Amino acid sequence: MTHLRVRIGVLGLALLAGLTVTPAATATPAGIPAARTPSTEERRLDGAAPQEILRRSGFDTVAPEFVRALGRAATYARAERIVAREGARLWRRAVDRAQGRGPAGGDLSRDDDRPLYWARLGMTREVRGWEPGFGLTDARRARLLDELERTSRGQDSVRYPARTGPHQGMKRILVTGFDPFTLDRDIRISNPSGATALALDGTTIRTADGPARVETVVFPVRWQDFSGDTSPGSGSGEGTVERTLRPYLPRVDLFTTVSQGRVGRFDVERTNGAWRGGFPDNDNVSVTGTVPVTDPASQPQWTTTSLPYARIVAAHTGRFPVYDHTSVTEIPAGGTDPVVRPDGPTPGSQARAGGGGDYLSNEIAYRATLLRDRLGLGASLPCGHVHTPVLQFGADNTDPATGTVTDPEFVRNRLDIIAQVRAILTVAADASAPAVSGTERARG
Repeated sequence: MTHLRVRIGVLGLALLAGLTVTPAATATPAGIPAARTPSTEERRLDGAAPQEILRRSGFDTVAPEFVRALGRAATYARAERIVAREGARLWRRAVDRAQGRGPAGGDLSRDDDRPLYWARLGMTREVRGWEPGFGLTDARRARLLDELERTSRGQDSVRYPARTGPHQGMKRILVTGFDPFTLDRDIRISNPSGATALALDGTTIRTADGPARVETVVFPVRWQDFSGDTSPGSGSGEGTVERTLRPYLPRVDLFTTVSQGRVGRFDVERTNGAWRGGFPDNDNVSVTGTVPVTDPASQPQWTTTSLPYARIVAAHTGRFPVYDHTSVTEIPAGGTDPVVRPDGPTPGSQARAGGGGDYLSNEIAYRATLLRDRLGLGASLPCGHVHTPVLQFGADNTDPATGTVTDPEFVRNRLDIIAQVRAILTVAADASAPAVSGTERARG
């Protein structure tokens, strides 16, 4: 099992204990367009736990309200506007709930990221099955789904104040989180990185150099979204990560991807590897091989964090210990078998797992730091990946078959993780250089 954990390196590395890997998703039934068939993620939506989470958060009204809005779309252009509006409204509602604005909508803890996840799936399932009077091609339906994904994840709503007047010198911090995952193991699962994104979006933290504005986005746990269009001539290898981050990285002062990692600890991942290990994603799709990127001829096997890891590890940021995690798995130059290297990769080696493993947490860190380097920002932009502790239920609530969807320890652990990520960001911002103008940042 130790070897399995090193090889797979999933977002929630320690969750693999006792995990039965589910098979890849079955093919779409003959004659039914894939765009109109509920996805594997969407088919979980009718389970008792998702329905309870939606009901106890008040988000059970999201999909029905969305259906009524779609019903008023007499043209495709109108449908596009409705989808964009309702997706953005869902994101804002989830952020507001997490930050204590508006009605609580039920007795589920406000900091919970799961209502956003399940409500979004309710909306995407409706788009797949929608048959408007004006007709809808598969290509246009796919574009509606893409618009809904982007807007409901905050990916196109990152807004920073201009660096003038009272905001002159204000630092800009960008943070990403993930959806829940390994849902076939425990459908009740939450992802503290997604909860952190909701809790911190649009907030201000105080640093030694003054205030810093935090903006956040959330990403799916699906291989295909990260790959983008892989058809011939499509410019394959640039997917949701690059599309989302490219406009913002030249204008921010600190950036970190965040995901759930190991039990009882934070890790600042030192090195990221260009390898996909094949662990099934949220659609039960498994992919193994080199991370696909544009211009693969210049693709490095490894990228490195530029976060101030030594300062972060040395600071007291919360109740969980924080580690500078340097281990990777490589095939050494001239070798054929994977080797674990506790102190990072050796020259000329091929990646088989970064510090964050070989799943999508490693991949988002690899893609983000590669984009940083290709934009010429490596020397000026603190950028890397932070793994949070696994979000655990209370000791009497560990069995998915008989357990409840929440408990006091579960809530406490999530709140403590969110608070500690905020503290880590503060330390990282304090350690970085003073804020620079957007023009200076974009010069690279």
